[in-house]
Amino acid sequence: MFDLSSVDLLDAFTRELQLCKVQEGEHVVVLAEPNSRGDYVAAAFGAAKSLGARVIAATVPGGSPAPMPSTHTGAGPGLASVLDDRAAQDLLKSADLVVDLTQEGFIHAPVQQEILKAGTRIIFVCDAPDVLIRNLPDENDKQLVIREAELLKKSRVMRVTSAAGTDLTVQLEGSKPEFQTGFADDPGRWDHWPSTMVLCWPEISDGQIVLAEGDILLPFKEYVHSPATLHIAGGRIDKVEGGAEARMLETFFEDADDQWARYLSHMGWGLMRSADWFATAMYGKGDLMGMDARAFAGNFLWSTGPHPVLGRESYAHLDIAMRGCTVSVDGTEVVSGGELTDR
Repeated sequence: MFDLSSVDLLDAFTRELQLCKVQEGEHVVVLAEPNSRGDYVAAAFGAAKSLGARVIAATVPGGSPAPMPSTHTGAGPGLASVLDDRAAQDLLKSADLVVDLTQEGFIHAPVQQEILKAGTRIIFVCDAPDVLIRNLPDENDKQLVIREAELLKKSRVMRVTSAAGTDLTVQLEGSKPEFQTGFADDPGRWDHWPSTMVLCWPEISDGQIVLAEGDILLPFKEYVHSPATLHIAGGRIDKVEGGAEARMLETFFEDADDQWARYLSHMGWGLMRSADWFATAMYGKGDLMGMDARAFAGNFLWSTGPHPVLGRESYAHLDIAMRGCTVSVDGTEVVSGGELTDR
């Protein structure tokens, strides 16, 4: 959206790779596909080289199309050229850090877990240049997200309410809380620049979620214009009532032809104070992934479809970001009316 120079990008990528603890002599692979941004490839390559790393820029064929076009951001089958190529996998496993500049990545593919188990760090980068720079993480962000994840780990129940009528009770046992902090600094760590959030993968949740005007449906990258009520039992969306957005969601679930389409997946809250809720309205849909909405400080983010903890593989992946919610964990409010609490 803004005119940024190659120097701006190089500086931002250098700071990002410093947060990823790139050291002299480490091996960095810059992974791209033919339609990846060339300026990102150059900036990542230059940043790694300036830090003394040994760098390889690898361009692989693009990913296979997802079964549904609406799932193309992060829920498709990923890079088939990597999933089916042992030599490509071995290259990534031999790296200390992979800078993933592809559109799909392979977030939901089992092969990514194999690469991480080899000790490789992966930082996924897929958003507009000024979004990356505005939301460049700080090393102190990690302490914050770890604190919130630890709170989830020791808690049993999360409750989400809102003035619009949301009232959802979530069982946290076995939900394996995690976090994203915007940089990958530990061996075997995957992360996403930009992102600062805490999330978990519960199995059971009951109640209702009411989408209010101004909430954001991703990956459609659309704001809600008319309220929609989702009735949830046992972690499954049984019914959606309301106007245009409710009909859109029902159509999505029906067209998905996916047994897990109506089941809730990860949920949590955003901690990225630099995020702009209105970024979704200011860019073309192909220009950003929507991390401002997903990680916005004080949001409630929930999703449908794939659930790694329960072994559910699905392409029917939605992320829905909501404002104005109150989120409490074992009675402790972490978000109050859409604002992070001062704890």
